[in-house]
Amino acid sequence: MSKKYYFVLICLLSSTLAVISNSLQVEAKSVPRAKKLLNENYGRVRNQGELRTYYIYTPKSYNPKHAMSLVLVFHGDRGSGNSIAQVTRFNNLAEAFGFIAVYPNGLDHQWSFTGHLRKNIDDISFVAALIEHIERIRNINSRKIYATGFSQGGILTQALACKLPNKIAAFASVAGSLTARFVPSCHPSTSVSMMMINGTKDLNVHYNGDRMSQKEALVSIPETANFWRRHDQCTSSSEFQKLTGTKSSNRLRVKTLRYSGCRNRSEVLQLAVVNGGHFWPGGASTDTKLNKLNIQLGFDASQTIWRFFQRHSLSK
Repeated sequence: MSKKYYFVLICLLSSTLAVISNSLQVEAKSVPRAKKLLNENYGRVRNQGELRTYYIYTPKSYNPKHAMSLVLVFHGDRGSGNSIAQVTRFNNLAEAFGFIAVYPNGLDHQWSFTGHLRKNIDDISFVAALIEHIERIRNINSRKIYATGFSQGGILTQALACKLPNKIAAFASVAGSLTARFVPSCHPSTSVSMMMINGTKDLNVHYNGDRMSQKEALVSIPETANFWRRHDQCTSSSEFQKLTGTKSSNRLRVKTLRYSGCRNRSEVLQLAVVNGGHFWPGGASTDTKLNKLNIQLGFDASQTIWRFFQRHSLSK
C-alpha cells in the first residue's frame, strides 16, 4: 500500500473525528432513554426570586449518619440536568464509589455567569445557595464538594473556580474555558485545582480562543491553563500522550499536560483530545459513529474527572 494512500487515510480519519465529535452539541438529542431508578429524585429551591430545579442521585450506600462527597454536574447550552446525567453517566460512578451527584437546571436551559442575562440572575450565587440547600437535605462532606460541566456548563465551572474556591474543592471543565471579560475580576482567595478537557478541533469552544472583539469571547485553552498555573504558583510540569486505537487510527490520542508543585497541593491538568471536537469523551450517545469513535479513543472523561476529584479536598 502506497505512502500516499496512508496519508489520505489519516487525513480522512482526522476530519471524521472532528466532524463526529462536533455533532454532540445538544445533549437531549444524543442521549439514550434511561429507566427511572429508585435513587433518583427531583428538587426545587427558590433563589433570587426564581424557583430553580435540579436532579439528584443518591447512591444506595448513603447513610444519613455518614457524610458523602458531592459532585455538581452542569449541562451545556439547551441541555438539562437529566440530559447531562445520561451523557456523563455519573450516576454509575456515584453508585460505585459512594458520592451524591446533583445536576442543576439552568433557566431557559442556559447559564448566566455575571448577572447580565435573564432577569439579572447570577448563577454563581444560585450555585452557592444550592450547595447550602443540598447540605440541609443530605449529609455532605463540606471538604469534598466538586464541580464539573460541559460546554456552557464548563464555562460556568471555570467561573465558579474564580468565585467559590472556598466551597468547592476541585473543578473540571469539559469543552469549556474562561470568559475573557471575566478574567480581570477572577482573583480566587485560595489555590484552585483545575482539570480541563478540550478537543483541539472544537468548533464551538475554540482551542485557540476567540477574537477579543467578539461578544463573550473565550480565552484560549492553553492560556486558561496557564492562568490557573500562575495563580497556583506551580513550579513544575510534565507532558505525556495516551495513544489508542489501531495503526490506521493512531491519530486518536489524548495529550496531557500536568502542572504540579502548586500551592496547598493543588494541581492543574490540561487534557487535549487531538483532532477532537465538541463532545464529552466516553459519554453515552445514540450516535453510532460517535460511540465507535469513543471506543477507538479509549478515554472516559467522567472516570478521569472522578479520579482527579478524589485527590483533592478543602483544608479544614
